[in-house]
Amino acid sequence: MAYTTRTGALDAYEKGTIALNDDLRKYAFSNVFEVAGMSAPYERVAVVQNLEYVAEAVRAEGESPWYAAPHDEFAIVMDGEIAFHFIQLADDQVPGHAGGAVRLGGQPNGAVMGRVVARKGHQVLLPKGAAYQMRAARPSVAIMQTVDGPETVKRWSQICTLQTEAVQ
Repeated sequence: MAYTTRTGALDAYEKGTIALNDDLRKYAFSNVFEVAGMSAPYERVAVVQNLEYVAEAVRAEGESPWYAAPHDEFAIVMDGEIAFHFIQLADDQVPGHAGGAVRLGGQPNGAVMGRVVARKGHQVLLPKGAAYQMRAARPSVAIMQTVDGPETVKRWSQICTLQTEAVQ
């Protein structure tokens, strides 16, 4: 049997299906491009959760607020191009809550660390101890790998599909 891998984009995706020989109520499916398409810019909508860990779909468009987390995070660009700008935080500025990103009140004080321009398929480390801001000239999509936190939005009933019959 031959398989074809197809990648999607914010303006061109196909919802996938999966065949399961099990109780389908145990499974939920969503599409990161569909979720990002329905989201406000830089809204971080959980699309996967395993214990306290989440993957958030983010629609990047224009400039984001500045964020920081008390742990490393990762961003994977799924569509478009996103520039990640970094500023080093002083030790007393690093968030002390349990986890997840927090929105900062404005641009933090600190040394400019530089930027990373990432395109579809690139992964970017968002390190502990650094504030970051995302910038995208056109609508783009990223998946943020982080911990469930203050910026995580949960819309499970709106974004997940429960199929009542197995797909053959």
